[in-house]
Amino acid sequence: MAKRLSAEQYLAIGYLAQPKRAGMTMEEVANECGVARKTIYEWKKLPHFDAELKRQIQLSVSDRVPDVIDAMVRTSVSEGNAAAAKLILQVAGMLTDKVEVETKSATEIPDIDELKRMVAEMDV
Repeated sequence: MAKRLSAEQYLAIGYLAQPKRAGMTMEEVANECGVARKTIYEWKKLPHFDAELKRQIQLSVSDRVPDVIDAMVRTSVSEGNAAAAKLILQVAGMLTDKVEVETKSATEIPDIDELKRMVAEMDV
């Protein structure tokens, strides 16, 4: 059974998921949640707390991704930054990782009669 988060944990996640913790120190976040600062650090070690925090961070930045990519495009063009250009193309699905292709040697290729037999079997 999945572990449930407490109201205090959800409140902490709400602050922690914001840029710069909503301008708060960890001590202030803990005070807002009614717990000790050490407790927040202990929560961050819990897999279910960490997973929810990451989910909330993704939700909070997803609307800003197009702006980030636009800024990266402008910067990569103006500065001639090849690494940024590569990343942009990968994000756009226009550049993939290197793919290794293995070829067979000539000794492994069947002769023409064998190929005809294999094609004839496919037609059945």
